[in-house]
Amino acid sequence: MPVPAATRERCRSMLGPGEDIRYVFPALAMSPPATATFLVVVTDRSVTLLSMAGRDSPSGVWATYPRRTRLGPMELRPIEFGSGPRIEIDGMVFEVDVEYAAVVAAADAEAFSPGDLPRDPLPDL
Repeated sequence: MPVPAATRERCRSMLGPGEDIRYVFPALAMSPPATATFLVVVTDRSVTLLSMAGRDSPSGVWATYPRRTRLGPMELRPIEFGSGPRIEIDGMVFEVDVEYAAVVAAADAEAFSPGDLPRDPLPDL
């Protein structure tokens, strides 16, 4: 499920001037700060972790990394353990809902192998 437009606007207000949001997805920190919820915001210039005050309310910038920060590969967990795919950013382990696995893969492909992305079918829109 996409992150709501209102949440994306709140995210945009916490980013640097002129940063263009490419991808946003929620992630649950599995290492300190234990079980804290974040939004991972990938822009044209950075990967920013926003801490969450509520379900849809980013409360502040936790950390900002260069855009060339790799999010994957995702560590896939067997479904019987009840946990989703995991990624690591700067030593922190995050669980991501399986529905956002394609978002993580697309963000990495855009930064590290843009030739693997399909061309925009409607570039003039």
